[in-house]
Amino acid sequence: LCNIFDINGLPSETNPYVEQPTLVEIDVPPKQRFTICGDVLGQFYDLCNIFDINGLPSETNPYLFNGDFVDRGSFSVETIFTMFSYKLLYPNHFFMSRGNHESDVMNKMYGFEGEVKKKYTNQMADFFTEIFCQLPLCHLINRKIFVCHGGLFKEDGVTLDDIRKTDRVRQPPDEGIMCDLLWSDPQELRGRAPSKRGVGCQFGPDITDAWLEKNGVQYVVR
Repeated sequence: LCNIFDINGLPSETNPYVEQPTLVEIDVPPKQRFTICGDVLGQFYDLCNIFDINGLPSETNPYLFNGDFVDRGSFSVETIFTMFSYKLLYPNHFFMSRGNHESDVMNKMYGFEGEVKKKYTNQMADFFTEIFCQLPLCHLINRKIFVCHGGLFKEDGVTLDDIRKTDRVRQPPDEGIMCDLLWSDPQELRGRAPSKRGVGCQFGPDITDAWLEKNGVQYVVR
């Protein structure tokens, strides 16, 4: 952890996310295992169980954690420190997408900010605000598998290039590409519907099929 933070809790010169694009492209060699994990939400012992069952992250055992690392659970700090440490150890084999819980509003509401201030300092809480804004929004594996925390878009015609050009270094807006990537959900019905959560949208299988065809992608993983 000394490689990530100085004694005051500020980011050191080593920040694996500053130079990364909004859409990170990953090349996985043939027959190599690649693990994608969903929400952890501060459940540190669940994270440990994942590693016990599936093996620790390494150059031969890459992982992608697809957002919502913190909040709700009581060990969010331990969870996120562990993930950041593995990101520094294996920058090309350990990946993290931003979820809707990597934001100020959610961290204040669901406990992460309070946990950080209790265990560390206000300054450390400000650090997490900064680094969460730098997390990539999505990943593309072997140009075939699109991985994001939320889902697809309120508007037709969104391309991978549109995503690449999206400014992610900010708090999530209430609409637009960034919002949809963090908040949208699939539905069984065709077409789109307003999200029950108030942000993003619900999108049907026909929306998914059309987006995949337009962008030359085979799967959406969320």
